[in-house]
Amino acid sequence: MLVPVYEAVYARLEVGSGTRLLGLGCGSGLALLMAASRGAAVTGVESARPERLALARERLTPAAREGRERPAALLTDGGEDGLTVAGPAEPPYTLVTAFQPIGCTAGDADGLSALLSGAAPLAERGAAVVLVGWGPPERCTTSSVLRVAAKLADPLRSTGSWRPALRDDLEEVAQRAGLRPDGSGRVACPFGYADTKSAVRGLLSTGLFDAAVGATDLAQVDKEMTEALQPYVRADGTVWMPNVFRYLIARTA
Repeated sequence: MLVPVYEAVYARLEVGSGTRLLGLGCGSGLALLMAASRGAAVTGVESARPERLALARERLTPAAREGRERPAALLTDGGEDGLTVAGPAEPPYTLVTAFQPIGCTAGDADGLSALLSGAAPLAERGAAVVLVGWGPPERCTTSSVLRVAAKLADPLRSTGSWRPALRDDLEEVAQRAGLRPDGSGRVACPFGYADTKSAVRGLLSTGLFDAAVGATDLAQVDKEMTEALQPYVRADGTVWMPNVFRYLIARTA
């Protein structure tokens, strides 16, 4: 869903054969695959959802087996004792990405700061570190559906459990991790789906609704998501949700 963000960042930073990329929260590996297709050597870390890490391995390993030219990738769960990774893209890394957008829950910025603090020593001095945040709610139609996730996950605190990313959130996260902000940008990133069922399935795959499913049940989440999506269903049955995301480029000390 964030393909336009990946493309904008990679183009701006001229990701290519000289890039050694460490992707934090790499998920199913799409961003890594796009970087590898540009010639980058990539390493991915994903600890939240092991099944997505397995999908990333499927996406990134066939090319090596078939003999096509693509840098190898190391994919790891990160372990329980901190972030220690090594592999085809041996540290120091020249680029660190954290493409999972902050601004969905009140505590996600804290978790990202800690993750970046662990990753920064693995990168070379002055390496770019990229963070992403949701844009203003009036420009992110998906925010109304995310509020459903917050309400179902914690009904007693739903008014405070989701908020949009604020203007300086990304800068604050970077500074807490000892990074120096060095530029930013905004990218239009609409979410489009063939129908409502596809939209529900796609949004569930992001992991943003895991807590809601755990607190209630999948059928209830499905029902309320379907209702929240109705304003974005077009005459032909497709679902179109315009969004804007902001990214920050920071530098290691």
